[in-house]
Amino acid sequence: MLRSYWLEEALATAADRAPQLEGDIRADVCIVGGGYTGLWTAIRLKEHDPSLDVVLIESDICGGGASGRNGGFILSWWAKFSTLKKLCGHAEALRLAQASAAAVREIGTFCDRHEIDAHYRYDGWLWAATSPAQIGAWDSVITELEQHGLKPFTALSPDEVAQRSGSPTHLSGIFEPTAAIVQPALLARGLRRVALEHGVRIFERSPMVVLERRTPPQVRTARGSVTAERVVLALNAWAARLREFRRKFIVISSDIVATAPIPNRLAEIGWRDGLAISDSRLLVNYYRTTHDGRIAFGKGGGTLAFCGRVGPAFEGASPRAAEVTASLRALYPSLADVPIDSSWTGPIDRTMSGMPIFGQLGKRPDILYGLGYSGNGVGPSFVGGRILASLALGLKDEWASAGLVKAPISNFPPEPARFVGGFIVRAAVARKERAEDASRRPDAVTVGIARLAPASLVPIKETRTKH
Repeated sequence: MLRSYWLEEALATAADRAPQLEGDIRADVCIVGGGYTGLWTAIRLKEHDPSLDVVLIESDICGGGASGRNGGFILSWWAKFSTLKKLCGHAEALRLAQASAAAVREIGTFCDRHEIDAHYRYDGWLWAATSPAQIGAWDSVITELEQHGLKPFTALSPDEVAQRSGSPTHLSGIFEPTAAIVQPALLARGLRRVALEHGVRIFERSPMVVLERRTPPQVRTARGSVTAERVVLALNAWAARLREFRRKFIVISSDIVATAPIPNRLAEIGWRDGLAISDSRLLVNYYRTTHDGRIAFGKGGGTLAFCGRVGPAFEGASPRAAEVTASLRALYPSLADVPIDSSWTGPIDRTMSGMPIFGQLGKRPDILYGLGYSGNGVGPSFVGGRILASLALGLKDEWASAGLVKAPISNFPPEPARFVGGFIVRAAVARKERAEDASRRPDAVTVGIARLAPASLVPIKETRTKH
């Protein structure tokens, strides 16, 4: 199997395998999914009560899904504060945003404490504009935060933005110091090691084939089963296999290319740190440097999955590598000659609000779920693990009662309207952003259709069109 650059690097140094599940076993808690959410939940459970028997099953290897393929941005929820407030109310939105910001540092502390060399760098995030139409995309967020006396972002001058990013194509931007980057697969594999050290029983290459909704619930795999008092579903985009989730999110790919190592070239253009950068497109470009001096450059808004089916189109090399590479070269024309070493793709579970959802499946307290990080899961999954651990333990604390557990969840249209509509809307967004990149004003029909896109970093109706 062709894996991401991150996973290839992580597995080159530690490729030990957990066993497959064979036979029928019992546990206090069974976690389905070996990504960040499942692993953080398992670790939190064992930290709270070391005597708990926690079993985690994973269809591939831990970190083989989105946790080993993402851009490695550890971001807070401050950019989504307005959405959080609508879902949870002001006080709870403030608490969760602060918790997500604290998680950025806590992940680094956790890595230090457990000697996880995940290439963690706490150098902040640049939210940039790379076309005139994108300038001020963050204005409504800043206004909302300032109304509550909050200033998590710092305004930068155009010269500072160009200097920090290493390219004059970056026209404007704001800076959030509370952000970091990490080698995502090294983090996932490190969490796996810590979970094993805490006594979590992990079974890889053991996909769930049936969830028996009896009491107690049972998770069945091809060669065995786990009967547990609590089941936690941490399936990311693969949760669309369950009927309850099919309209809760759409599955759409994000694609990344990695250049050859160019540390000297990066120093020449002034990109000398671990700054995370993303622009203000709905089909967002996001990029950062790596430990050995590469650029990992990603682009959202790729392949749509019909009925949420995560098939071969979401595995292996990116089918959009040429398109993603073209975006990289457009933003960094001085690096146009730098070769691309690898590419990969993966699924994103995007909810209507752009925020994750947590709760009880069918209102059953013994079957829990957490999913829908919508492309920002590295940091927020740390909070998600706390929420799911408290729910699984039956606690009555601030995590079990978190606003995202109680928040209303909007549904997408049923298929085939969702797939056809998504295809049309995505195409309109792409046309709109191509026109804006060329300093042309998009036509009214294209703008109107593009406004139907689900929530992103900034609502599309707030973007500016100029001519």
